[in-house]
Amino acid sequence: QERLVESGGGSVQAGASLRLSCADTERTFSGYAMGWFRQTPGKEREFVAAISWSGGHIDYADSLKGRFTISRDNAKNTAYLQMNSLKSEDTAVYYCAQDVSYRRAVVSISPRDYGYWGRGTQVTVSS
Repeated sequence: QERLVESGGGSVQAGASLRLSCADTERTFSGYAMGWFRQTPGKEREFVAAISWSGGHIDYADSLKGRFTISRDNAKNTAYLQMNSLKSEDTAVYYCAQDVSYRRAVVSISPRDYGYWGRGTQVTVSS
């Protein structure tokens, strides 16, 4: 069984909303920052958003600020990515990932700082 399990992807029309979830099945969730990344064929994995272990520090890709919101519920061992006003260019496989460092103060936007990854969930936005 995968440690991180994403859900909530799907096919939607432009302008719609989706909420992705990422559940940590091994219950080591609360002390680690969580990140969301996305990838399209032929391109490198792209940073989307990250949230610190406490939720006190959040960062977003500049192009996504105002449309996407990351959150977490440590009691449920789950991170979320709320995506609003979706555009066709948001089409990608979305991955959640867990930081390798315990209680990192400032979230990282580099995939290299994330040691556990889910399998990804497909988001397709048609215009």
